Amino acid sequence: MLLGLTTALVATVCFGFGAVFQARGARSAPRADRVRAGLLATLLRSWQFVVGTLLDILGFALSIVALRSLPLFLVQAVTNASLAVTALAAVWLLGARLRRSDVAGILAVVIGLTLLAVGSGKEGREYAPAAFHWALLATTAAMLLATLVLVRRAGTAAAAGLGLLAGAGFGVTSLAVRVLDTSGPVGMLTDPAAYALVVGGLGGYLAYALALQRGTVTAATAAGTVAETFGPALVGVLSLGDAARPGFAWCALTGFAVAVGGTFLLSRFGELEGESAEVSTRRTDTETEPAVPPR
Repeated sequence: MLLGLTTALVATVCFGFGAVFQARGARSAPRADRVRAGLLATLLRSWQFVVGTLLDILGFALSIVALRSLPLFLVQAVTNASLAVTALAAVWLLGARLRRSDVAGILAVVIGLTLLAVGSGKEGREYAPAAFHWALLATTAAMLLATLVLVRRAGTAAAAGLGLLAGAGFGVTSLAVRVLDTSGPVGMLTDPAAYALVVGGLGGYLAYALALQRGTVTAATAAGTVAETFGPALVGVLSLGDAARPGFAWCALTGFAVAVGGTFLLSRFGELEGESAEVSTRRTDTETEPAVPPR
């Protein structure tokens, strides 16, 4: 359990710093109105987006170790707490300021994860019937179709919808890692979960980048957190046998709720910082604009 928890925490740091670089890179690119082959190439021209992507890849590799050795509800809560790391990284790298609600969110995440770690038991089974594997792949197909529809829309509702789809894709990826057939190359290549892992990860990655271009960080992150945290956690408990330590169910449940609540508090951090930066830019543009003589 110690190895899994350590890798989950390091993955969280990677995701947290990666989000700062990725968000800046996504917003520096022209807004896309449809999914096209050149969209990813456009994003990858930004070195900040590339750095964020590499950190995400490293975090995902580390989270695989955690997902194979810890209950899903623990891993999902830990990795989704990366927004606390994002807030601290923004203070360090971008000169952002923490408000009282941000500090409260960080403390809630730390306390919640501590309670969750204490209350978590051993992981459930890694085996699931074939129908479960096919259902994961079908979910990713539905996610991609919905992304194609929402990409033509703009505003907070579209950002929230795309964030929800991104969370669903990442959640399916976590479940696929858990039940993936690792008995050999043939088993992996014939396992629908392997393709759900790839499609869910890439589809979620694309949907999140599009969400960041369409609305506030709050809309994208909060919706994604719901899908990515609660979905796999519930499936893990109901279908894969994940459970808390005997007599510590209250501790695990409280820790999960407090950690996710802290994440929601922190999801507003990026929105307010982004609004401040936008206002500052407008003021600068106004000050440097030459005066127009009256007619």
